[in-house]
Amino acid sequence: MKISWRTILLWTLPVLVIGFFLWQGAFAPSPAEMTKNTASTRLSYGRFLDYLNAGRVTSVDLYDGGRTAIVEAVDPELDNHVQRWRVDLPSNAPELVARLRDSKISFDTHPLRNDGAVWGILGNLVFPLLLVAGLFFLFRRGGNVPGGPGQAMNFGKSKARFQMEAKTGVLFDDVAGVEEAKEELQEVVTFLKKPERFTAVGAKIPKGVLLVGPPGTGKTLLAKAIAGEAGVPFFSISGSEFVEMFVGVGASRVRDLFKKAKENAPCIIFIDEIDAVGRQRGSGIGGGNDEREQTLNQLLTEMDGFEGNTGIIIIAATNRPDVLDSALLRPGRFDRQVSVDTPDIKGRLEILDVHARNKKLAPEVSLDAIARRTPGFSGADLANLLNEAAILTARRRKEAITMLEIDDAVDRVVAGMEGTPLVDSKSKRLIAYHEIGHAIVGTVIQAHDPVQKVTLVPRGQARGLTWFMPSEDQGLISRSQILARITGALGGRAAEEVVFGDAEVTTGAGNDLQQVSGMARQW
Repeated sequence: MKISWRTILLWTLPVLVIGFFLWQGAFAPSPAEMTKNTASTRLSYGRFLDYLNAGRVTSVDLYDGGRTAIVEAVDPELDNHVQRWRVDLPSNAPELVARLRDSKISFDTHPLRNDGAVWGILGNLVFPLLLVAGLFFLFRRGGNVPGGPGQAMNFGKSKARFQMEAKTGVLFDDVAGVEEAKEELQEVVTFLKKPERFTAVGAKIPKGVLLVGPPGTGKTLLAKAIAGEAGVPFFSISGSEFVEMFVGVGASRVRDLFKKAKENAPCIIFIDEIDAVGRQRGSGIGGGNDEREQTLNQLLTEMDGFEGNTGIIIIAATNRPDVLDSALLRPGRFDRQVSVDTPDIKGRLEILDVHARNKKLAPEVSLDAIARRTPGFSGADLANLLNEAAILTARRRKEAITMLEIDDAVDRVVAGMEGTPLVDSKSKRLIAYHEIGHAIVGTVIQAHDPVQKVTLVPRGQARGLTWFMPSEDQGLISRSQILARITGALGGRAAEEVVFGDAEVTTGAGNDLQQVSGMARQW
């Protein structure tokens, strides 16, 4: 962890100052204190009076207001050498000074040190100042850190990212496979750029557009394209960023967001994953008084309340429209609901064209064949497919992506990472017959999808796989097709019984039976 010099200074400066004050006030002795501390041998007061009466005392230094004395006297036990003693004087001996004068003994009085008062005043002034300065420095530094202490007073402020002209690098030309949704949203951009075209015939600008669709179909990408095309101020925020543990914070953020938006109208507000804040009311903790529902109430009021929000277009995205509150979906709030579904074969081909722009493909690579092989893939799946193929190409040290890398990438995306090939054994032979059973039944039955690939290379949890490729995108499935797929799914178990006998049938058909149950319920 990297520590800046400011942090080191912030924590070491108070320590140095405190250490300096302690040294000055407690550990730095004055010359008088040094003299006082040189006498380590103590002498009783009675013995001191005996030495005084005998005329052996030569000098006396009084300390601590006359409570302590350092006495120099001739010690007869040490051949009359001069010795220094420390004597604790009683508080009721005022006649001592008079006796010292009468005996003409040199004495001196050392007053009490008043340094403590000075350091006390300095400490009372300096320490609070250092504390306030340190806290100010911490809060100032934390103000630029998300969630830092400097944001303690900014809970109610909106966390929306604001761009006066959102240069996302994404335009409508970069979005493919969702032509109907693009047409609807291009009209919204025209509303913002040339509103007079619509107001001349009495049309009103829609207040909200809700993008609905499965994950990965390009809802957020469409919002980026709107931002890039519109050329108006753009606010972007996630629905989860409104909700906090403190009641009232989310509603305050909604008010702050719309206040800023009104100041920059006309503008766009994009709320991603609005289901985090727009769920149906009355089902949360505390009835209608929990934080999320208060935030939703404020959002409803701002979108179409008493005051209105002229000039603000709200674009929201969700993949769970069924949980949204009905008041949020009504006309006047979200006037339009744009469905962004998984692309058909034409849309998949357009998406592959977009994502293949920066990929180096071999001449034999056919994007049309890839589009036909990937029914049900979303735009994100197709982007991931080409990226995985590019990674495999670099790993194999090839100069361009070939169909081999494309096929391996499809297998990896659909079934998982490739495992260790099986060794020749009874288990491998049984898996081979099981997969061949799927392939034979799928080929014989006319209504079944044609076989695309059979492999014994383990992927994910499967020890072997058989792929079927539908000839066209199927929105509706007939009864004969469901029956053909059920029969094909049971072909592997049937092959095990025919080749190995009923006693050798394994649990390998467990997943097949689960698929059969699901298809039977559709039937």
